[in-house]
Amino acid sequence: MAVVDISSGALSLRASTKGGLILGLWRDGAEGRVPLLREAPAGADALSSACYPLVPFGNRVRDNRFAFNGKQYTLTANTDWDPHYLHGEGWLSQWSLEEHEADRLAMRLRHAGGGTPYVYEAWQHFSLADGELQMTLSVENRGDEPLPFGLGWHPYFPMTPQTTLTAPARKFWTEVEGWLPGEATDIPADLDFSKPSPLPHRWVNNGFEDWSGEAVIAWPERATKLSLKAEPLFRHAFLFVSDTAFDPDFERDYFCFEPMSHLADGHNMPDLGGLRILQPGEKLTGSIWMGAQDL
Repeated sequence: MAVVDISSGALSLRASTKGGLILGLWRDGAEGRVPLLREAPAGADALSSACYPLVPFGNRVRDNRFAFNGKQYTLTANTDWDPHYLHGEGWLSQWSLEEHEADRLAMRLRHAGGGTPYVYEAWQHFSLADGELQMTLSVENRGDEPLPFGLGWHPYFPMTPQTTLTAPARKFWTEVEGWLPGEATDIPADLDFSKPSPLPHRWVNNGFEDWSGEAVIAWPERATKLSLKAEPLFRHAFLFVSDTAFDPDFERDYFCFEPMSHLADGHNMPDLGGLRILQPGEKLTGSIWMGAQDL
């Protein structure tokens, strides 16, 4: 495992090859160093990190099975607390450090199967320039057959009592038993982030369809706001707010807003929910940008 730092201007980032994780992103300002992602220790795992990658796709597949091109595929659970194969292998694997400069770094992961039909190579690139962090995630199908792939990230943002989120979207997916998506419906009033709104004081674990690709997170107590922009590939997003029933140690100090190329359980949707079919040797790549300003 390697823990590495990069910086440029007022921004600095720390990352770990364990899980391909971000351990922190900070902005230096007049009032000191402001965390833009949840701060994590050097030895953190993905669930206590600042951000982790979703590859070869994110979230869950109902009953760990899907049909594609006339074949049935099965997946094997990859954690001891969820019966589903969750978020792929990227967040649970050791990546190799391929590049490390003062303001940029790159990591690579090769996965040769096991518990999943997916054989692939993934890359993450992080670079700081002009007051922004650019994150790029790529996956190449290295297997012998076409399969549906997807990409995403799972960032943990600090949550203060006055935090607001702006993230317009068109549709909302309900949640059913097993942390799975239910049906697409209108966005509930307390989850309508078409204008700056606080995070609700309740459990939230839902997908948003046709997200605009732009989000703003404001922390008035810290006089700082973060702007997130995503390429059109990431047209969906997932919002997670924990509770003490799920995590007894939860203190409403973080929430997750996850840019994703596809909907949860897209494998079992007629249009694959935004997943992209990659032929052997084909690649899928997408980028997001995060920058901070004074509020």
